[in-house]
Amino acid sequence: MTPLQRPPPLPWRMAAHAAVIAAVGFALYPVLWVVSLALDGAQRPSGRALPWPVAPSLDHFRAVLFAHSREGTWLFARQLTNSIVVSAMTALTAIAIATPAAYALARFPKFVGAQSGTKALLATQMFPGVASAIPLYILLDKLHLLDTQLGLILVYATTAVPFAIFQLRGAFESIPKDLEEAAMVDGATRLQAFVRVVLPAARPALAVTALFAFMSAWNEFILAATFLSHESAFTLPVALQRHVGEYDAAWGRFAAGSIIVSLPVMALFYALQKNLVGGLTSGGVKG
Repeated sequence: MTPLQRPPPLPWRMAAHAAVIAAVGFALYPVLWVVSLALDGAQRPSGRALPWPVAPSLDHFRAVLFAHSREGTWLFARQLTNSIVVSAMTALTAIAIATPAAYALARFPKFVGAQSGTKALLATQMFPGVASAIPLYILLDKLHLLDTQLGLILVYATTAVPFAIFQLRGAFESIPKDLEEAAMVDGATRLQAFVRVVLPAARPALAVTALFAFMSAWNEFILAATFLSHESAFTLPVALQRHVGEYDAAWGRFAAGSIIVSLPVMALFYALQKNLVGGLTSGGVKG
């Protein structure tokens, strides 16, 4: 066994394991506190070092899940539906618009307006979404799209589409042109080669881009709180903020709602985990 193949001494291995365990504990400590607050039946959190519920209870989850409006509407179901529809349609809109645009920029970079269009898209990423809150509010008000899912989808798509174009452009550039040329030699048209060759090869990048667009819409709060005023139109982040008032805060309900809001994103990550590494890598090769 060469010196490079010998395992490190036992004290070094123990120190490395201890450092990893300490890092994991440091990262998980806030998460454990959120879980503890959600499962604690106490109305106010107590100052203690260990994140362990004093009086375990599911009351906070029941209060969040089964809340009703004054009109008798099941708020959580309505707000969950709003978040799912807005986030899913934002991701679909971003992919539908960005895919052909990114392919054109990757395969035909010298068409008229390619450079200026790319710079314009890049410029849109320099400003936060909140900077355009006032003009967007005026536009949605004129179009009667305030407190609607369609209005929020259009707002989120304005930021999701440029990001998706840059992400997918790098993915398409990493796919060899020889694959398309071989398909066209066999009689396929450019469109058929794109649909049957390029899109399957770019599936990991498409999945990751759609996931990022979904997450950005799912977690966005400021614009949603600006454009939505009725409880039945709220998305889940806006509904969560209502548990934190000016003079008091229902931290237990807030923690329970935070856990519930995180579950769909965790499920998506688990379902798309095979595509995450390949999609991120393919999107970062060129561009």
